Amino acid sequence: MNKSAMFRLFLLTLFLFVSLEASSSTKLLERANSMMKSNTQSDTFRAYDDYKSLYLRSLVDNDSSLKLESLKGIVASGERLHIDVSKYSKELQKLQSQKSSYNKPESKDMKKTQNIEDMHVQPLHKLKSINWKDNRLLLEFNKELSSNQIEYFTLHNKSKGRYRYVFDIKTSMLTAAQSIKSNDIDRIKIAQFNPQTLRLVVDHTSEIEVEHRVDSNILDIALKLERVGTTLIPEKKVRDRDKIIVIDPGHGGKDPGAVGYRKYREKIVVMDVSKELQKILESRGYKVYMTRDRDKFIKLRERTKFANKKNANIFISIHANAIDGKNAKKVHGVECYFLSPSRSEKAKRVAALENSADISDMNIYGKDSYLNFLNHRNTVASNKLAIDLQRGMLGALGKKYSGVKDGGVREGPFWVLVGAQMPSVLVEVGFITHPTEARRLVDKNYLKTMALGLADGIERYFANN
Repeated sequence: MNKSAMFRLFLLTLFLFVSLEASSSTKLLERANSMMKSNTQSDTFRAYDDYKSLYLRSLVDNDSSLKLESLKGIVASGERLHIDVSKYSKELQKLQSQKSSYNKPESKDMKKTQNIEDMHVQPLHKLKSINWKDNRLLLEFNKELSSNQIEYFTLHNKSKGRYRYVFDIKTSMLTAAQSIKSNDIDRIKIAQFNPQTLRLVVDHTSEIEVEHRVDSNILDIALKLERVGTTLIPEKKVRDRDKIIVIDPGHGGKDPGAVGYRKYREKIVVMDVSKELQKILESRGYKVYMTRDRDKFIKLRERTKFANKKNANIFISIHANAIDGKNAKKVHGVECYFLSPSRSEKAKRVAALENSADISDMNIYGKDSYLNFLNHRNTVASNKLAIDLQRGMLGALGKKYSGVKDGGVREGPFWVLVGAQMPSVLVEVGFITHPTEARRLVDKNYLKTMALGLADGIERYFANN
């Protein structure tokens, strides 16, 4: 194959990369716009994240049209979520004013450029392998690298406890994005950033000492976490040991909770979920307490009293939903609720179901008045926790199971959450009256997946708050 043919092949490859990038942006924009049509906060959060990704992509590709659409989305979704997007709003106004005052430039004679055949194009490096050696990450390429091909920079957000270390490797390509596992570092990902740049991102909750060097065809990256004395202690694990979580398996003993499809009982399902969640959280370094560890009846007010006594950082009450009659085969989905006076008929119905075992000592008027008085300082934090738990469940379950429905994050007058002196959420893990969902709720693998999603949601909440 002569040089001219090789160059045409390279241009064709480059064109395919650019086309795929454009297609990816279009699909991501369509997905974000679709999620904005939903009224759930979790969908709005996902749309906001997508718009932010598109905005960064528009800056890299110098795509003014994509930048305009992504800014519109960031502003719309951010305002709905009560996030400060004033910076993006100003940029959007500036961009719109520039477009409205645009004047077409006069045509000018183009200077003669170098013939394509005479131009030298650096052939792409291909990544062959990724390996760990002690605390060093080794990226091996198919040919020798030079140090000027490596661009290293950081993107830290210290207020949120996020530290990102970025390596851009020029004239390099990868067949597919992949994550690199590490026991100590939160997240390491490598992906094609643009047609001629491979990007490696190291993301952690504490600062990392990073050194790198090029050794022939290998990029050698040393990653050293902060040390206390002579022992390597990742900051995340220290933080985890300081957190106390109380899990509350709903109902129990003489109160079976909802009885659903094939007589499955809520009190048993929620205990199984809670035990799985406890195992995962304890393996990650958290201190976990259960309001009940066996089939025992506990009054609602005693559950938050227990959490307060343990000085818990968060309180999570696990329940399963139910509905009677002809709708039992139709209604399904996972939901999260945080405490406030009810604002919807659905929230009132669910709360009535969960409150029924233990509200004899307070009439409806008294209960609503009490709810109006309590927990205002924790409402915002509980809302955030509910959003993270909902996202965690949907993310984990959606990867393995079809038809998982997002019931959303809602406010409700749940008596079990009254009196909690910490952010508190009631999780509805599904409808025990729906045939498919009920069968899943007694399947150990499904419950483990759900518990993993809840644990990830808890970690996301602690990382961001």
